[in-house]
Amino acid sequence: MFKRLVFLLLALLAVSACTDDKAATAATATASATAKPAAAAAPARDWQLGTDYSLIDPRVPTTTGDKVEVVEVFSYACPHCAHFQSTMDELKAKLPATAQIVLVPAVFNPQWEPFARAFYTARSLGVLDKTHAALFEALHTQHRPLYSIDSLANDFYVSYGVDPKNFLGTADSFVVDSQIANGNDLVKRWGVSSTPTLVINGKYRIEMSSEKKIGPNEALEIALMLVKQEAAAKK
Repeated sequence: MFKRLVFLLLALLAVSACTDDKAATAATATASATAKPAAAAAPARDWQLGTDYSLIDPRVPTTTGDKVEVVEVFSYACPHCAHFQSTMDELKAKLPATAQIVLVPAVFNPQWEPFARAFYTARSLGVLDKTHAALFEALHTQHRPLYSIDSLANDFYVSYGVDPKNFLGTADSFVVDSQIANGNDLVKRWGVSSTPTLVINGKYRIEMSSEKKIGPNEALEIALMLVKQEAAAKK
């Protein structure tokens, strides 16, 4: 019984908020919950800078060369991010060859750090493509108690052929520590305070908001518009 209570407490800590701003929590939750596809297509909106999406000033340098950088700031612990993955799949399918998706895990509280560490470790070990969606499913559909780096190594990544000792050694490395620190710095410079958030070319920030009626579908439309705009500017 005690062990079960510990798992429940850890689960609540991990998913208690997808933001580092309490005021934004309800807005993010409502936007994600209500942004299901409508039965009939709504008329296209005239997306406005400063109202529907934000300018990042100063602009943050990108890592994708000549391609338009499309960043998803997320956390495996965030239930709204799990819901957003179908939107990310659609975005990936619709992006032109001139754009590239980059994933950056946020660490808004100590409970989220193991998930950021797991992301960078999985990427380093070459298993990210087959574990990314699966970890969301394990946490938010199967409700598995994977809330520490040890449980992630021994109870999840091992199923994908990763030796737990190798995983833990990589997770505790200077390289992964540096990647987490760099990710935290980028999240701060982008002005991101909730997940999921999209950052387009280090220049624009798209956040979920019930007040602004920006949910996953709207974020997708804005992102595609901005990618087209930024790609044209590079020509």
